[in-house]
Amino acid sequence: MPDQTVVHARLRFGPRNYVFLAAAVVSLAAGYWLLSKGSTTAAPILLVLGYCVFFPVGLAL
Repeated sequence: MPDQTVVHARLRFGPRNYVFLAAAVVSLAAGYWLLSKGSTTAAPILLVLGYCVFFPVGLAL
């Protein structure tokens, strides 16, 4: 049998990752809070920023 090696890929998060992920959490929390208060402009902007910008960038860096 051929020798099979298993390669474990690990995500290596640095300080930049944590900053972007924290920004995503803050943006989402603020967006949902504003949504509960009836905001129809700021809340969707914060939610889109959190889900579509900060969270993916925080994982990709």
